[in-house]
Parts: sequence; structure tokens; C-alpha cells
Amino acid sequence: MSNVLRLAIVDPDDSKRETLKSMLLSIDMLWLEAECSRYEFFADVVAQTNPDIGLVAIDDDTEKALDLVAKLGETSPDCSVLVVSSSNDGSLILRAMRAGAKEFITEPVRIEDLLAAVGRISERRYGSGDGRPRGSQIITVAGATGGVGTTSLAVNLGCALAADEKNSVALIDLDLCLGDADVLLDIIPDYTLVDVAQNVTRLDFTLLKRSLTKHSSGLYLLPRPVQLEDIGLITPDDLQRVIGLLKATFTHLILDLSKSYSTIDIIALEMANHILLVTQLDLPCLRNIVRLMMSFSEMEDIADKIKIVVNRVGLESGQITLKKAEETIGKDIFWQIPNDYRTMVEVRNNGVPLIEQAPKAAVTQSIVAMAEALTSGEEIEAPEIAGKKAGLGKLFKFLPGKKE
Repeated sequence: MSNVLRLAIVDPDDSKRETLKSMLLSIDMLWLEAECSRYEFFADVVAQTNPDIGLVAIDDDTEKALDLVAKLGETSPDCSVLVVSSSNDGSLILRAMRAGAKEFITEPVRIEDLLAAVGRISERRYGSGDGRPRGSQIITVAGATGGVGTTSLAVNLGCALAADEKNSVALIDLDLCLGDADVLLDIIPDYTLVDVAQNVTRLDFTLLKRSLTKHSSGLYLLPRPVQLEDIGLITPDDLQRVIGLLKATFTHLILDLSKSYSTIDIIALEMANHILLVTQLDLPCLRNIVRLMMSFSEMEDIADKIKIVVNRVGLESGQITLKKAEETIGKDIFWQIPNDYRTMVEVRNNGVPLIEQAPKAAVTQSIVAMAEALTSGEEIEAPEIAGKKAGLGKLFKFLPGKKE
């Protein structure tokens, strides 16, 4: 249970305590260590059980509860206190924080607010990379144009990550019109993104996870809607709540974007830890990369997360060189994926991921290595693939790229 936070709760109101317990029990990253109905006993409960988080509902007796918060700071300093109240009065929040509370949540408690507060506590306590509880990593896969292999990369990257037993991975197909992640995995899902979006306010994590379809590789899929007319039923707020719930247990979320860069896509970009922008070494793709980077530079916290991935390297001798591509877009290329048309056609038509169909192929090994590079936090060199320069130098003068 190294990825689970232990929590103790105190609330003299039995009905409210049961509601909170039900919510907590639906979140896999939390373990309910103890519960208590009396403020005066809770400090001893915490001292005996040593939880990571102490949740204190303060409405029953605010003064006594705030005294308890202060006492917990003295007797159990390693326990982070999370205060819950039906009041959002600024002076009360300030008093709770001064007493030692790390987080303050207003009732009725929304699961995404609870998850966000727990995530912040986890980050403050443990940071990352030391084997303690870790937050979910969101990897958004976007394309410079259609047909560059974004869905193939998203699916096979998800399967490569899921191959590690320490990971739990979900893929959300956000190409709401023409997404085909389910086809690439040869699965027929029972539910789609629109089903979840329409019921997100009534879902806990357990029900949400049941709405996903699990592939034999271990990857979970939430596919695009079946009917085109259902696309409008998915709002940015719905997507944020769905992602917030999925982050509770899944260590990695893969978001496969459409090529329209809609409001839904922008939300996925904003919530990402890494954005893989997939391109090929041809002029139209590189021109679009430059245009996209110019737009992303105007959006807060998006441009810095962009990682350029060049797909189908070695496709033909007339490709533009990697060096020229980097000079044009003004950014280093993060990763190269070799061209292997025969293998990719085979896995697509069979609905079998690369890691199962062709584990030793160069394209498979490249994606597996990229998965390690994204998750290890270490600098890993992308495998170099030879490319030859095309005679397109004159055309580059029409691109507004800069040289580094």
C-alpha cells in the first residue's frame, strides 16, 4: 500500500460522517484507518493509529473542533489536518489555517475537491520520486495534422505503460467525431465518454471505473460517443470532473486529442503534465507545428509542456532532416519513432497493440523507451534514426520559425 494515504475522520454528526466515509471508501488512493464521533477522543485516536491525514468536520462545535486542530499540530505534527465545514466564511477559514489546518473544504463535499486537497497534501508531504504516494500523470497526445499517427501512439504508449505492474493506465479518446482507439484495441465498450459525462455528478470512483473497458494489456479505455449528435452533451466542466475522478487511482492518464483543437481539447492540454505533439518530417506538418507553437505561447502553462515527437522517421529518402526541422520550429525534438509501415498496418488491422504483436520491433522498442523517459524523471536519450535532407530549402523561408 505504498501508494495509499491513510486517513482518520472525526464528525459527531453520524449521517454526515457516513456520507464522508462512503465517499472516502470509493477512492483507492485513500485508506480509512479510523473514525471517531467525539472531538475529545480524536487526538488519542490519531496518536495510536498515526494516519497521514486527519479529517476534522467542525460544524458540530466549531470552537472545540478548532482547539482539536491546534492540539493535533502539537501532539501529531506528522498528521496533516483537513478541515470540513458547511461555512465558507473567510474569517473561519483563516482561523482554521492558523490553528494548523493544511486544507479547508466546504460542504457538501465534492469528490473532485477532496481529491485535489488530498493531492496537494501528498505533494507537500512527499514530493515525488521517493516511493511514497504519487499523483497521477496526464499525458496528452496531439497531432500537427490528421494521419500522423497520434491515436496509434496514444494506444501503444498506454499499453507500454500498463505493461509495468506498478502502473495503472487509462486512455480517454477525445476525438469525439472520428476517434478509433476502440478499433485499435479490438474491444466493444459498454459505455462511452458521453455516458460518463451525463452521470458524472452521481458517480463515485468505483462506478466510474466500471464504466471503463479493460483491455488484455491492462489498459483501460473510455471511448468517444457512438452517435455524432451526442458530442454536444460533453462539456469542459464534465471532462474536468471525469479526469479528476480518474486521477484518484490511475497512475497515468492518456488523452488522445482530435485535430480541431476545440474547447475540450484545450482543457486536455491545460490539465496535462506532458503534451506530445506528433509530427512528420514534411513541410505541411512542420508549418502547422510552428503555427501551433505560436498559439500555445499565448496560453498559460501550455508551451512549456510541449514535447515534439517525430513519427515515421526514415519513411523515404526525401525527408527533411531533423536538424532543419529543429531550426524551423525553434525547439528540440524530444523523440523519434521509426517508420515500420508493414508492422503498423498489421497491428491496426488485427486490433492488437505493438507490445503484444511485435515486442521486438524497432518501433515497439522506441515507444517503450519513450514511456520510460516520460515516467522515470531521468534523462534518457532517444534512439537516433538516420534521415536524409530533402531539397526543400527554398520552401522554408515561408515558415516563421526561428533558429536556436
